[in-house]
Amino acid sequence: MGFVVFDRSWLRIFHPKGTPVEAKLYSILVNEDLKFILSGVMRGAPGQRKVTVAALQFSCSDSALENVDTAERMVRAAHAKGANIVLLQELFEGYYFCQAQREDFFRRASPYKDHPTIIRMQVLAKELGVVIPVSFFEEANNAHYNSVAVIDADGADLGLYRKSHIPDGPGYQEKFYFNPGDTGFKVFDTKFAKIGIAICWDQWFPEAARAMVLQGAEILFYPTAIGSEPQDQNLDSRDHWTRVMQGHAGANLVPLVASNRVGKETIQTEHGDSTITFYGNSFIAGPQGEILAQADDKEEAVLTAEFDLEKIKGQRHSWGIFRDRRPDLYKVLLTYDGKKI
Repeated sequence: MGFVVFDRSWLRIFHPKGTPVEAKLYSILVNEDLKFILSGVMRGAPGQRKVTVAALQFSCSDSALENVDTAERMVRAAHAKGANIVLLQELFEGYYFCQAQREDFFRRASPYKDHPTIIRMQVLAKELGVVIPVSFFEEANNAHYNSVAVIDADGADLGLYRKSHIPDGPGYQEKFYFNPGDTGFKVFDTKFAKIGIAICWDQWFPEAARAMVLQGAEILFYPTAIGSEPQDQNLDSRDHWTRVMQGHAGANLVPLVASNRVGKETIQTEHGDSTITFYGNSFIAGPQGEILAQADDKEEAVLTAEFDLEKIKGQRHSWGIFRDRRPDLYKVLLTYDGKKI
C-alpha cells in the first residue's frame, strides 16, 4: 500500500514499486482552509505547530476613532512581524474611565451585537489572517460588562468572555460600572491555537489560569489597564504584577501574553481630578515563566515570540503536574473562609 506526503504545492502518492504519481494541486492548495486542514495531519510531529503571538502596547487618547486607528496600525505592524494572534490592551477605545464614578460614562458602553469596533476588527482579522481578542465596554440591556470578543483568522466571531473578578479601589472603581461576568472561564478554539482569555484583575487569581488550562488552553492572554495608585504615588505594583503572571505560565506550562497601556490619564471625579500613570511593561512569557519579550513603561511597542505548541504539550504532559493533581482535596477552594464544606 502507498503513503501520502503533504506540502504546500504538491500532493505525491508513492506506490510500493517506487513510481511516483504526482498531481499538481497548487490551484486547490492556495485555499487557506484546505492548507490548514492538511497541515493538521502533521500536528502529531514536533515542530509542526508553531505559532507567533504578539502583545501591543500604546497610550490612549479619549477619542475612540483615534484609538481604533492606532490599534489597527499596530495590528498591521504585528502581522508584518509574523504574528498569528495579536493581543490588544483592555478597554483601548478610550481613557480608563473607572477612575471616577460618573453616570455619563455609561454612555461609553455599546451592545455586543453590531459593535462597530468589533466589526472593524473582524474585517482586519480576515484581511490579515490573524486572531484578535477585542476588549470593549458591553451594554446588555440593564447589565454592563468588561468584555472581550475573540475574532478568528477568518473574521468569524468565536464568542464572548466577560470579566469575572471586578476590582474596587481608589482609581480602579470598576464595580460602579461592571456586573461580575457570567460566562465563566472559557477557551476559544482559534485557527492557530486553543486560547484562554482573562481580563486585568482576573490575572491575580491562579484559579482562573488553571481553569482555562484544564479546559485545554494552550496559551493564556491578559488584556490589562494598570498603573500608579492615585492614593499612594509610592506604590508600584509592576514587578508584582509581572511575577504573578509568570507564575501562572510556569505553574501551568503554557505561554502567557499580557498587554498593558502606557501614558498619563486624568479623569475629573466628584472629588477633583484623578490621575493614573499606566506603566506598560507588557510582556510575553514562556511555559516556564521566563520573560521572552518585555516593553518599557513609556513607549508603544509590538512584542512578538514564537512557540512550538506541540513541543510545549509534550513538556507539559511529561512534567506530571496535571497527572498528579488531587481535585478531591481542593474543595476548600469553593469556600471564602477556608472551612470545609
